[in-house]
Amino acid sequence: MLRLFTGLEVPASAGLMLSILRGGLSGARWVDPENYHLTLRFIGDIDERTADEIADALSRVHRPAVPVRFSGVGAFGGTRPHALYAGIAPAPELAELQAEHERLLQRIGLPSEGRKFTPHVTLAYLRGARAGEVAHWLDLRAGFTAPAFVAPRFVLFSARSNVGGGPYVVEEAYPLAG
Repeated sequence: MLRLFTGLEVPASAGLMLSILRGGLSGARWVDPENYHLTLRFIGDIDERTADEIADALSRVHRPAVPVRFSGVGAFGGTRPHALYAGIAPAPELAELQAEHERLLQRIGLPSEGRKFTPHVTLAYLRGARAGEVAHWLDLRAGFTAPAFVAPRFVLFSARSNVGGGPYVVEEAYPLAG
């Protein structure tokens, strides 16, 4: 079984800027900068045959390159925060690419993604972090900015099933039009 998801890679220059946000919060397990990515569609644990179908379906995606602009920081989980992230500003190209992935995967029989698409780059996974401490961490970094970039491709990633945060492996890469 493979644990798969589609996403956009974060270039090293943007990853360096994101890595400056690391630290200053107990209970945080920081994602290594080489594993920063923007998930388009989490797929889950898939057998080899279905993985081949997914790779084939994704090869038919023909979309323009995707502009990516960072937009602040946040936390998932409300009063019980479980992850810190750098937000991504909405862009039509990004929304359309994600929606096409969703349609293609449903067409080959996978269930729909139950969560609303919230474009972001996960920075850390939290365990036992207090909401007040997380709010303070976010306040100190509220003005975060990083250079925008244009994603020239999307990828099919695999991950180990038992550990979030990487390492992630690029199984297939699909170019986007320039």
